[in-house]
Amino acid sequence: MQRLLTFPGTRRGKWIVFFAWILLVFGGSAAGLPAKFMEAEENESTSFLPEDAESTKALRATEQLQDGELAPTVVVYRRAGGLTAGDRREIARDTGQLNRITKKYGNTTPFTAPEVSRDGTTALVRNQIRGTGEGADIIDPVQDYRKAVSDEGRSPPGLEVKVAGPAGLSADAIEVFEGINGTLLYAAMTLVIVLLILIYRSPFFWFFPILAVAFAEVATRSFGYGLTELGVTVNGQSSSIMSILVIGAGTDYALLLVARYREELRRHEDKHEAMQIALRRAGPAIIASGLTVSIALLSLMLAKVNGTAGLGPTGALGVTVAILAMITFLPAVLTIVGRRPFWPFIPYGPEHGVHGRVEQRFAARAHQVDETHGAWRRVGDFVAARPRRVGLGGLAVLAIMALGLLNFSTGLTASDTFRDTVESVEGQDLIAQAFPGGTAAPTDIVVPDRADVARVAAAAAEVPGVAEVPPRPVEAGPPGVLLAAFLETDPYSKSAYEVIPKLRDAVRAVAPGALVGGPTAVEVDLRSAAGDDTLLLIPIATLIVFLILVVLLRSLVAPVLLILTVVASFLAALGVGAIVFDVIFGFPGSDPSLPLFAFIFLVARGVDYNNFLMARVREETEKYGTHEGMLRGLAVTGGVITSAGIVLAGTFAVLGVLPLTFLTEIGFVIAFGVLLDTFLVRSVLVPALAFDLGPRIWWPSRVEPPRPVAPPREDLPEAA
Repeated sequence: MQRLLTFPGTRRGKWIVFFAWILLVFGGSAAGLPAKFMEAEENESTSFLPEDAESTKALRATEQLQDGELAPTVVVYRRAGGLTAGDRREIARDTGQLNRITKKYGNTTPFTAPEVSRDGTTALVRNQIRGTGEGADIIDPVQDYRKAVSDEGRSPPGLEVKVAGPAGLSADAIEVFEGINGTLLYAAMTLVIVLLILIYRSPFFWFFPILAVAFAEVATRSFGYGLTELGVTVNGQSSSIMSILVIGAGTDYALLLVARYREELRRHEDKHEAMQIALRRAGPAIIASGLTVSIALLSLMLAKVNGTAGLGPTGALGVTVAILAMITFLPAVLTIVGRRPFWPFIPYGPEHGVHGRVEQRFAARAHQVDETHGAWRRVGDFVAARPRRVGLGGLAVLAIMALGLLNFSTGLTASDTFRDTVESVEGQDLIAQAFPGGTAAPTDIVVPDRADVARVAAAAAEVPGVAEVPPRPVEAGPPGVLLAAFLETDPYSKSAYEVIPKLRDAVRAVAPGALVGGPTAVEVDLRSAAGDDTLLLIPIATLIVFLILVVLLRSLVAPVLLILTVVASFLAALGVGAIVFDVIFGFPGSDPSLPLFAFIFLVARGVDYNNFLMARVREETEKYGTHEGMLRGLAVTGGVITSAGIVLAGTFAVLGVLPLTFLTEIGFVIAFGVLLDTFLVRSVLVPALAFDLGPRIWWPSRVEPPRPVAPPREDLPEAA
């Protein structure tokens, strides 16, 4: 295994690995696999539904009745003072033009005659678009409708015109999701490049980790297409998170490997020998840490929500490919290019002459960046002098932050999906001023027995929050009779969500086999499934991470402490996020799936860093004992893990540039949580607990040496 792990650092192996990656990446790109992966994204909310959800069963019935899934388009015209005769002529002309547009497409129905509100201020013109699973079949007609009637300058002054309805909302969502990948990659890569230049203090070296990350991203998307062919549901949200994982995790693992490689370059003259030692020492910890994250992500496959379940294998794939790129392609490239890209701080070996003033100054200080010197050694000494007080203080800080959970709300709804204003939401607001809010997106009721239709319609109409249920069927066929129920409020609001359970109870009291579906019911079932997923998967992920830590650290006490600290960090980050979303951002609440996503990423990544720290601490403990081992492990890994934490926090913070509220929220919580874990939990709290417990932290293992070796004060030879 060691020979396999160190193969990319050998004289012949580096070229084999390098050209193998070139063939993989350029071959996948030539076959168009990354583009096919993007085309396979499914951004309709109905594609995320659990198979056993009532709205899923209703959707199947309505598709059979209507010969496919139909998304209503509603063009709304509104003049606050009342529609004029000129407005009505304009609406008639627009209806004719819209009907000419529908002839271009084979999946649209003609537009209906205008329906004017009782107060005469608003008119609605409707049609339906049959979904085919391709985003373009929704976006293209809606964009043509908007160009014809709602673009600026198209309508008379004072007349507001918007294209809304479920088709309009779907088009806006698909358009945003399809455009975020390029924005995300550009912003994330730019940020990482800047951070790497600051970390390495070199104008050149950043290129090589970024090259490895880019190769990993392309390879992940190529392999990701294979996942979609196997039936894994991928949407724009999970695709974006996958990219962030590849960039963040890949850069982190590059930092960890390069730090050990640079350390060995100062000890060994031969770059191949230095890389092989770095891979042998840092490689197992990188693999173990990455596998911890990957296996934790795979637990998401048990989720009911297909979008969440799809993030499991895609996220795990991204992390796994990032690991492979950083322990194969990056070492191969670095051994090919040699020491020079580190300029001006080139790490020379002990037998090599030093050239240049900058290199001389760096070499003169080389002996100070070992396990017995530096800022992180001083932090360790401070914590070691008062471990219990520091530990209790750290826990108190986390507890205070976690109090923000009292303000946590799941009030974020589908109408709040977009941070920026979109036309479909504006149109829904116009409709709600003159019609029942649910007019644009009726709730479906499927009645199996035609004899029950009148009684079901009457019972449904009596439910508080339901404006009207016309008894005339929308469609009829073998699955039953389809009725449309119009809710009083915005169909994508919490008040509308509260109506669905009551409506289902009322309908089933009359016709036990009846089903309630439609856009509002879909959101209700998704939110319910997301809540169930959170309750199920958080304990499962915790158990998985704990078992992995037990195997890696060969201890029971240390894994328990590490899990507890990162859980405390997760609660603190979520608590701070709840306050920030409400007070600073003004968001109406959070998505029900936010706690699950934040937990998976924060706990898995937090344990990832702690595992890398504790693996080095155990290595040092075997020679110097727990107390000195903790000091040396913290000193030698503190800088690189802190740099990795800053990079990962920065990459997740980039999600905030995207115009989607949920991604902004998850980006903030994870970025803040990673920084909290980096600067408080891993740097202060974990060392404090380790110092307080002493050798007991390794129980039931016995790691202490019989006679601890006296720690040297200078481990690295001072350059001439």
